[in-house]
Amino acid sequence: MRDVMITGAGMTRFGKFPDRGVRSLAEEAVREALGDANAEANEVEMVFFANAVAGLITGQEMIQGQVALRNTGLLGVPIVNVENACASASTAFNLAYLAVASGQAEVALAVGAEKMTHEDKQRAFKAIGTAVDLEQVEELEALVASSRARPDDSGSPAMLVADAPPGSSRSFFMDIYAAMTRQYMQKSGATPRDFAEVAVKNHHHGSLNPKAQYRSEVTVEEVLESREVSNPLTLLMCSPVGDGAAALVLCSEEYAKRVGVETVRVLTSVLLSGQDDGEEPATERTAKRAYEMAGVGPEDLELVELHDAAAPAELMVYEELGLCEEGAGPELLASGATRLGGRLPVNTSGGLLSKGHPIGATGCGQLVELVEQLRGRAGERQVEGARVALAENGGGFLGTDPAAVAVHVLAK
Repeated sequence: MRDVMITGAGMTRFGKFPDRGVRSLAEEAVREALGDANAEANEVEMVFFANAVAGLITGQEMIQGQVALRNTGLLGVPIVNVENACASASTAFNLAYLAVASGQAEVALAVGAEKMTHEDKQRAFKAIGTAVDLEQVEELEALVASSRARPDDSGSPAMLVADAPPGSSRSFFMDIYAAMTRQYMQKSGATPRDFAEVAVKNHHHGSLNPKAQYRSEVTVEEVLESREVSNPLTLLMCSPVGDGAAALVLCSEEYAKRVGVETVRVLTSVLLSGQDDGEEPATERTAKRAYEMAGVGPEDLELVELHDAAAPAELMVYEELGLCEEGAGPELLASGATRLGGRLPVNTSGGLLSKGHPIGATGCGQLVELVEQLRGRAGERQVEGARVALAENGGGFLGTDPAAVAVHVLAK
């Protein structure tokens, strides 16, 4: 396997863009990535295009990449369409990495693009709700509902997640995260205030990112007092619906030397599926393999972008990545280590909570942030001296285990 380099990174701002479609967003990200790499479209030999929900939002179920990229000069080369729920773009990056590492291509392009906003606001929730095993929804609902039944203010049982299946007016995913959160609170002693502190940290980071969906600071009180989505999650503890695209140019080390462009090295890219067997979590298994393949450990990391679709997930993933001991996520957060200026800044982009989560673009968006940081181009949110960075991105659920997890390790 050959060494693989990233020479170009580009992304749109993430946000709600009612007048833009997948094509417009993808074109902007691709143009920026190719320009950053000082490369022409005719130099790209393979394209991996990620999208998760266009079939359900816009009706474009097939040939999504060919349609989105038809005006970019990339037609004529293999375009592989990739769907893996929220890990779609990370999967596209993994495939581009393998294409270059194996010698199938000298230059490959990974693109993630998503259009989630629609005049029918429930379409996004219905689309996201398909990232579970729909033939076993009743089992999943029972699992989530059994984690807690809480009386409401009237004294009658509150609505359980079993009463809010895929297609309701909120994301079923947040009900799953809420159940996982309640279990995590019992195990670790974490409190809603800890989760609010995650949101405060990531919104602070996002306020420094010109491409973040939300660029405003929030307080702990504002997070705790925002509307309840699924107990104990409040609105500001949940990632927003949005649109956006991100792209990366990958190439062999020989090509990079020949054209003389600035590079970031891909130490490894690992993609695994969940097992839903109650054993080792998919994120933990994927991270262990990535560390082994990259020849580094969690102690070597200086920067992390991880999948904080709900604020408590950040604390859980701290532990699954080995950044701290089991149950010590709240302590790591409270230490300040994961804030800008700390020992190991996490989600300097603002994370999914603030940067946004257009799900088919998220994985590439995380990697764009790492490339910017490792090149020293992150402006006010720059992590000084960062040389080794990791991105973790999960997609879908099998039970309460991610259906797909990707972990990538990059180095300066």
